[in-house]
Amino acid sequence: MVAEGRVIKFYGGFCYVMVDGAVKECLPRRRLVTAGLLVGDRVKVGAAEAGRCVVEAVLPRRTMLFRPPVANVELTVLVFSIRDPQPNFGLLDRLLVVSQAAGIEALVCFNKLDLARDTPPAEVAVYQAVGYRVVLTSALSGEGVAALREALADRISVFAGPSGAGKSSLLNAIQPGLRLRTGEISHKTRRGRHTTRVVELLPLTGGGLVADTPGFTQLDLPDIPAAKLATYFPEIAAASAGCRFNDCLHIQEPACAVRRAVEEGTVALFRYRNYLSFLRELKEKERRF
Repeated sequence: MVAEGRVIKFYGGFCYVMVDGAVKECLPRRRLVTAGLLVGDRVKVGAAEAGRCVVEAVLPRRTMLFRPPVANVELTVLVFSIRDPQPNFGLLDRLLVVSQAAGIEALVCFNKLDLARDTPPAEVAVYQAVGYRVVLTSALSGEGVAALREALADRISVFAGPSGAGKSSLLNAIQPGLRLRTGEISHKTRRGRHTTRVVELLPLTGGGLVADTPGFTQLDLPDIPAAKLATYFPEIAAASAGCRFNDCLHIQEPACAVRRAVEEGTVALFRYRNYLSFLRELKEKERRF
């Protein structure tokens, strides 16, 4: 008998699939492993062989992320600490572009509010003003945890961001029974130490599944045309309507409304600089290929 389920993790060469609320240890067909079976995939599970079920087929994916490698994600929660370690806004903007390019809703979570309650970075207000959904949290005090828990309900979500931002601590606060490992900040590098080693979908009592993923500091941009990059920066896209040329890239072109907006402060300078950095990266990729 064939049943449908969802891959929640891989371990020791086996694939663990949730079928009707129960987790089954399965052997994936070799062709599926070669094709790149992912956590989050909806699969068809066949009759047991040698005491284990077999993953026979993968159902069509709605969305897919390459890093972290998860399929059928509905929400990415981009977790950055307000302080200790300092937030990397270049990485945050990359993750926002990646999420938008994949057609996945993004929620920006600034954690460790307890460390900077009176002086949060000015950049936090920029993301709120641009229109991104932003939640301020403290895994220590519990502030903002209820709002985050509500956002995760009945959805497949992924926590992504650098090590040390408190992803695992937040998930433990959302659902204490998870008991995920957490780590301290390195006093030497002021960066987080990796505590999450694998991608795994975890069931939440309020409904839904969430993946805690290994932290990272490097991330490639998706394969999008350089000329379309501005559409992934909402405030730049809005300002570009006033540019003289329809194909303006907002670098040195005359009568560029985006550069004027940066000078006037309606487009944040750090976001514009990230845009230019990403633009150079995408143009270099286009030249290579």
